[in-house]
Amino acid sequence: MSMTPRWSRKKPHFPLLAFLLLVFIACSILYNEFSIQQIHESPDHVTRSQQTSFTYVKPNLPKGASEVLDRFNSCNSTRNYSGKKIRWVNPDAESGRRRGINQDSCDVFSGKWVFDNESYPLYKESDCPYMSDQLACHKHGRSDLQYQYWRWQPHNCNLKRWNVTEMWEKLRGKRLMFVGDSLNRGQWISMVCLLQSMIPANKRSMTPNAQLTIFSAEEYNATVEFLWVPLLVESNSDDPVNHRLAERIIRPDSVLKHSSRWEHADILVFNSYLWWRQGPVKLLWSAEENGACEELDGLGAMELAMGAWADWVASKVIPLKKRVFFVTMSPTHFWSQEWEPGSEGNCYNQMTPINLEGYWGSGSDLPTMRMVDKVLSRLGSKVSVINITQLSEYRKDGHPSICRKFWETLSPQQLANPASYSDCIHWCLPGVLDVWNELIFHFL
Repeated sequence: MSMTPRWSRKKPHFPLLAFLLLVFIACSILYNEFSIQQIHESPDHVTRSQQTSFTYVKPNLPKGASEVLDRFNSCNSTRNYSGKKIRWVNPDAESGRRRGINQDSCDVFSGKWVFDNESYPLYKESDCPYMSDQLACHKHGRSDLQYQYWRWQPHNCNLKRWNVTEMWEKLRGKRLMFVGDSLNRGQWISMVCLLQSMIPANKRSMTPNAQLTIFSAEEYNATVEFLWVPLLVESNSDDPVNHRLAERIIRPDSVLKHSSRWEHADILVFNSYLWWRQGPVKLLWSAEENGACEELDGLGAMELAMGAWADWVASKVIPLKKRVFFVTMSPTHFWSQEWEPGSEGNCYNQMTPINLEGYWGSGSDLPTMRMVDKVLSRLGSKVSVINITQLSEYRKDGHPSICRKFWETLSPQQLANPASYSDCIHWCLPGVLDVWNELIFHFL
């Protein structure tokens, strides 16, 4: 009988276990590296099992919808949003960093309002023959004129001083076009009022009010134009007068009806925001032949429209030949409790700016701002951003309130309570809108 101890008769399991453990660890590492690589290769940084399935639509196809949307269109039926997304082209690699925003220079959008009744206003309300009754606050009863005397002062530098002669030289032989809603129309009127004084009356002209309205200066062979496009894409609200409709319908995948009018401008100034804040939007896709609409919330619909607009900018704009500006959201001042806790008013009877640095009211939607920033960032140098939101947030005193022409007859109940019909959306002229145009001048 062998004297070998019992435990030595059996082959030990430890080397085998150690080998299996090493194999398991190696396989785990390889699997994890492969998974991480897949995540980084995915544009959304999520695994395939986590992705939501979307149908992507190529926008702005020349052979799109068979008919143009107008105010007489309606939806034959309405269904829930199908999840379609806009697949817009990637900008050229040369687009690079966003134009007009130099990380090493001063941030002209960060600053404060300084009272300056020596340099401002830049023109008198009564001296501008193209002034709108919607914005002529002094003419319509506003007696305090302090709102005209505020200058925007960036914290660590100076905004380029407005020079009407220099601006005309920048515009010589060019078309400057504002494209957007009534706020952008106000900025266009401001620009015309800033520019018109040095053009003799017999050398300037203004076309009648239409979807495209044109101010011409013969001496400079230049025009300053406004195109009514409140929702960027084609919509049933594209009539500049008759656009108060029961349902808002857009063609979310096409700007072609409008781009045919703006594409030959040399300098374009776009805006879009407040019209998306008025409830759900009906979507009528170009490929839809039976008038069946989808319904989507304002932010989602705006993102689709921004995608179709960005597709045009990315594919058509050459920065050295055409300047494109996008003006960020314009704030409203409907709730005084936001800047004066305990109060129950709005912009009515407000005579001074808000002093609290960084003040942000609920009228400016941060998710919308983030979405717009994401789109504009992808466009790089093809678009310059004019960030008027924070500087305008301070100007609760700058709105017409009740001092403007109202197109509808006011009821006795409204007249007894002026705050109930105060316009806390638009801006008096001269005023805040002139500073927005000083920023355009600064970046040209």
